[in-house]
Order: sequence, then structure tokens, then C-alpha cells
Amino acid sequence: MPGTDGGTMDLHFATAWEIATDTVADRDVIVQGSRRLTYQEFDEQAARFATALEDAGVAEGASVGLYLYNCPEYLVAQYGAFKHRAVPVNVNYRYLDDELAYLLDNSEAEVIVYHSSLGDRVARVRDRLPQLRLLIEVDDGGTSLAGSHPFNFLITSHGPQVRKERSGDDLYMLYTGGTTGLPKGVMFRQGYFVERLYGAFAALGLGAAPPTIAEHVGPLVREMAATAPVTSIPCCPLMHGTGMWVSAMRALLSGGTVALLEERTFNAHEVWALCERERVTEIVIVGDPFARPMLRALEEREDAGRPYDTSSVRGIASAGAIWSAEVKDGLRSRLAAQLIDALGSTEGSTYAISSANAEVGAETARFTLAPGTRIITEDRRDVVPGSGEQGMLASRTAAYGYYKDPEKTARTFLELDGLSYVLTGDWATVETDGTITLLGRGSSCINSGGEKIFAEEVEEAIKRHEGIEDCLVVGLPDERFGQRVVAVAGSSSPTPPDGEELRDWLRPMLAHYKIPKVITVVDRVQRAPNGKADYGWAKATALANGADR
Repeated sequence: MPGTDGGTMDLHFATAWEIATDTVADRDVIVQGSRRLTYQEFDEQAARFATALEDAGVAEGASVGLYLYNCPEYLVAQYGAFKHRAVPVNVNYRYLDDELAYLLDNSEAEVIVYHSSLGDRVARVRDRLPQLRLLIEVDDGGTSLAGSHPFNFLITSHGPQVRKERSGDDLYMLYTGGTTGLPKGVMFRQGYFVERLYGAFAALGLGAAPPTIAEHVGPLVREMAATAPVTSIPCCPLMHGTGMWVSAMRALLSGGTVALLEERTFNAHEVWALCERERVTEIVIVGDPFARPMLRALEEREDAGRPYDTSSVRGIASAGAIWSAEVKDGLRSRLAAQLIDALGSTEGSTYAISSANAEVGAETARFTLAPGTRIITEDRRDVVPGSGEQGMLASRTAAYGYYKDPEKTARTFLELDGLSYVLTGDWATVETDGTITLLGRGSSCINSGGEKIFAEEVEEAIKRHEGIEDCLVVGLPDERFGQRVVAVAGSSSPTPPDGEELRDWLRPMLAHYKIPKVITVVDRVQRAPNGKADYGWAKATALANGADR
């Protein structure tokens, strides 16, 4: 089976966090507004949650759905599920009835933990999910459902579960929807995945040797607490791999602190204010949709003569969307921080990175491959550097397949030279120096007149216009060319450029067949809460504005 090569059977999320608790018990682990939890409180609440699962008859290996906005309860419930050897499952809080029912049914969730403001959706699907045995409600002002259990009461009314032996073979699963298709549960063995996470953190600057066995976790936590404690803000949702893995788990696995934003729509000023208040060391974002307003917020405070104190910030890490060189330049000129642009996916984790700081810039979409990543052609040859040939990224991975989807697993996970890899869906060229230039995701590739056009390349070109803040590019059916390239661009300028002006502006930058036939300018481009592209919205908006005529 793919993914079984390598990896330890000793590491486990719950075991690592228990060791962190024993090492830095009084350190704050989660902060959100006035709410603060120490590691000792975090561990005890998670242990009580585990007992609640056990008393409800939830077996080890059962799935626990987390249908929550960012909050301490998300991390407590996840930890409690791990303690019980259950499988926490991320559920997108934007999902409506059919999407919610599908994911809970597909994951065979026996428990759902949800904010009460989302309870009306849970109420409409609960009868379609006979396997649900426990509904747990986090109060945020919504109407309580009959038969549900308040989270706080569940915690206070159960004693802590005794710590237990666990296996690195225990399943960890993260659902990914990407930009197309139904959500898919990506499966990992915990031991191998935790080891790979520690390795990735070391590449990003962990500050200590990454553990490969459980007994090494305590020394790392002690060293980090003494020399380089981490306080990290996940600006994106915890239900997204970037927010959970790059921010929350990096902090939790090293004895650090997760600083959660309170507002449920992104407010860049809140980010910088939280940095000042909590002396935040790391911020995790999803490309330009987060970085642009963060830069704008810094500029606004500078213009007002009240600049934010950003001296504690050692790094900003991004994954999941393009982070343009222009925005990086604006941030690095103001911060003494390392800007890490990570190319990755749920299936492949991090497979290439780009780094910039106050002295050194970085080109848009230019990356250095991580160890274990290759660029291969469709016939499985390695792309020759400097050849100009396009290839797919294939990455060594801790994942071993999609839950209950052997056909998709067989198409995506493969063996090369006796080792397991995942095809990430991204295309790139390899430069003569071995770096790669990312072209885009194959699922968003447009074929017009036989030419392959990557949406991300065109989007990035349009976003370079000073009057444009964001852009999505899609293909629409075309009788002559098969598909036509169209764009939806966002501008908050009082005098925004029109579509024809943008087309003219693009002519020196792009080949003629890549220039959109129609560019629709709107006030704001809609994206998912994790910052990823909403191409369905872009296509509908383009059609509504006559882009198919």
C-alpha cells in the first residue's frame, strides 16, 4: 500500500501533546480574546472530552466531526478525540445541508461538535445520518437543538480519561475539497505524519532537532520554551490544512501558543493588534487574499503616524494561494521577518518553498523543491532543468490514500523507483538552477485552441495592475476554440479600470491567446474562507455579465 515506507510507530499527536503538557504545564496554549487556556487546562479538558466519547459508546477509530469556526473548543475536541484514539474530521463551516450530510455520511461520523449558530443545518440533516450518536453544541448565540449536549457541561460533568497506549498506525484524516469535486478524506498514519510535520517545521526554522521518537519531544519542548517559544496566529480556518498544520500544530507540537482571531471575517488590523498584545512570533496566511490587506493595514497606520509594533514577528508563512512578489516586497520592507511561501497540498504536504526577508526578495511563483519532490512528465520521466518542458509535481508523502475511494487513490498515489509519491495536481517548469516556476493547478487549466493556459499565471498578471486587488480566471465553452479565457477582477478603487483597459495593459505581458476575451470588474472577488479560489462563483459571475457572448 502506498505511504507505508518509512516513519515511526512511536509518535502520536495525543502522546506528543501530553508530553508538552508535562513539560510546560503552566504555559498558555490557546488565546482568543479574554479566553486563555494553559497546557494543563487544555490537557484536562481534552481528557474529559475523551471520557464523554467513551461514555457515549463511541469506539476507538470512530470519526468525530468538527463543524466549528476557529475557537478553543475546536482544538480541545480534536485533542480529546486523539486521546480516545478516535478520528477527528474537519467539516467546512460553510457547508449547507447536502454538503454537510455527504461529508458526515462519507466519514461515518458518530459525533458532531458544532457551533449553535450552525445548528439549523445540523437539525435538517440529523435524520439522514442514523450513525450519529452524539451531538455536542458550542454556544455562540444560536438556538439549542433538542437532544444536543452543551460542550461546557459535557466537560464539567465527566472525569478525565486515563492516559492510554496508542499506536503510530492510528488513522489521521483531513478532508479536502480543493476547487473541484466532492470532499475527499486524505488518510495518514499518525506516526509517520507527525514525524514528517516535525521535519517540515525544522526546514522552516524549528530551532531544535526534530523528534523522531516520543522521548525526544520533551527535550525539544524544553529547548523551544527556553530559546525560541512560538506564538502563532492562524489567519485561515483551523478546518483547513494550512491553518491547522502550519500554525496550530507547529505551536502545539513545540510547546507554543495558538493565538486565535476573534472576528469571523478577516480583519488585518485585528491581526497586527493581536501581534502587539501577545508578542506573536509567527503569522500563517493563504497568499495575497490575506497579505494584501495586511500590507494595507500597515500602510494605513503608518500614514496615521501610529505604526504597529511588529518587532516580535519572526516569520510569516503562506500556503494555498499565490503570494506575489510585489506584496512580499511591501511587507519585507517593513518587517524583520522571514517570509516563507510554501507550495503544498493536503495530499502532498509541503513540497517546495520560497523564502524572502528584509535583504533578499523572491520572485512570484518561483520555488526551491523540498527533498523528495520531483517534476515528472505524463510518461513518468523527470523534466530536464532548463528544457522548458512542463511537468507535474510528484511529492513524497505521509498520506496513503483517499478514504473509501480506491479508484481516486490509484490515480493520485503512485510508486516511482520503489518509493511512494503523490501527484499534487500542480504543473511547473524546471529552471537551469534547479528551481521551479509554478504554472498552476491542472484542474484550473484552460485549453483554448489547443493551447494550455494556466489560470494562475493570467490571474497574477492582472493583479499587477495598480487598480486591481484580486482576480480569478476561468474557461467558458467556445464553439471555435473549445474554451475561451475570461476573468473576474476585483477593485475597490473609486475609478476602477474597465475590462478593455486591462486587456490592453496585458498585451506586452502575455501571449495573445492567454489574454482574457472578457474581463469583468467587480467590487470584490469572492473566495472561500481559507483564501482559496471560488471558481464556481467566478464562472457564474462571468456568465451573468455576458462573458459567453
